[in-house]
Amino acid sequence: MSTRSASSSLVGRYPAASYFVLTFLISWSGAFLVAAPRLLGHKTLPQLTGVLMFPAMLLGPCFSSLALTALIDRKPGLSDLFSRLTCWRFPVLWYAVLALPPLLVFLVLSTLRAFLSPAFTSNPFWLGVLFGIPAGILEEIGWMGFAFPKLVRRLEAFPAAIWLGLLWSLWHLPVMNFLGAAAPHGNYGFPFFLAFAAAMTAMRVLISWAYTNTRSLLLAQLLHISSTSSLVVFSPAVSAPREVLWYSLYASALWLGVLLLRSRYGTQLSRHRAVSDTPASGMSPT
Repeated sequence: MSTRSASSSLVGRYPAASYFVLTFLISWSGAFLVAAPRLLGHKTLPQLTGVLMFPAMLLGPCFSSLALTALIDRKPGLSDLFSRLTCWRFPVLWYAVLALPPLLVFLVLSTLRAFLSPAFTSNPFWLGVLFGIPAGILEEIGWMGFAFPKLVRRLEAFPAAIWLGLLWSLWHLPVMNFLGAAAPHGNYGFPFFLAFAAAMTAMRVLISWAYTNTRSLLLAQLLHISSTSSLVVFSPAVSAPREVLWYSLYASALWLGVLLLRSRYGTQLSRHRAVSDTPASGMSPT
């Protein structure tokens, strides 16, 4: 067997692992290339560099999904991916789910403002939506378009979503110090990462639930956009300790929703097994 055939066979046997390796490699390399001139000069990374690192990272999930779908599932897989991207025919009530992230952010911040400090008052930065749109569109082509359907071939939807959420959180690591209004977080960097990861893992379960019941990547993209935009638009200008606090409470609110979904829909996150992907035309996707 040639080296190329052996590599292709390995990717076909472990598509999800191949996706994560390729995604992290592309995204983290892209972030490093943007930051390299400052890092090699032993200079502190400014906020602008952090902002520019993130678009470079978005190439990872999108490119990895398209490349691996073409390699493993070939033309039928690409056609299926496109059909899920354009799937908008689902019950209109699913659009109501999009209001969940901004509603929870508003409730958490309002409670903290009322009982702790007016510092938690949000000063909406509406242009923050422009950060959420490319993140939601490009990332979900990979996370829900490729990785999640492959994971649920080996795991039930709930644990697959948890694993995906944890890896999704870790994927943000190069830009972690530039997330949130309190950046940089200094000594609170690690607590902030834990709070962020808790929130993102819960949000990934919610996105997975919506996708599992509709098989719509479009809905997953819109929910991702709603989540990211809500955090950017409504984050209050507070200190790092206070940011850790409100992110932790936001994560707790999301996890309460996750537990309710888990009790109602079970480990499949659906009363009907709705997640599937196109069988490969040559290699096995499992």
